[in-house]
Amino acid sequence: MDNAPATPPDAASPLLTERELSKLHWRCRRGLLENDLFIERFFAKFEPTLTQHHAQGLLALMDLADNDLLDLLLCRLEPEGELDTPQVQEVLGMLRSSSQAAPQTQTLR
Repeated sequence: MDNAPATPPDAASPLLTERELSKLHWRCRRGLLENDLFIERFFAKFEPTLTQHHAQGLLALMDLADNDLLDLLLCRLEPEGELDTPQVQEVLGMLRSSSQAAPQTQTLR
């Protein structure tokens, strides 16, 4: 049994290459506009720092039906069973955070 200290999952996970990112973009195309908006914002914010670890989580989410994915993105559901992995949890958090709009302030006249 190895007694080495545990490292964060993506500490040793290499960044995605340009080709891997291109394939990931293609795989993330969805049928629902709402999902596409979450994913577009995710890539805009995190693309330069995405790792193999992130790609695993994102690909697991892309295996879901559009409505199931949207329920996760909107916090209506949380991952369960085989989908409840550290990679999926991290990427889901990133997807959710990338879509939070800045607070809008209104002025009364």
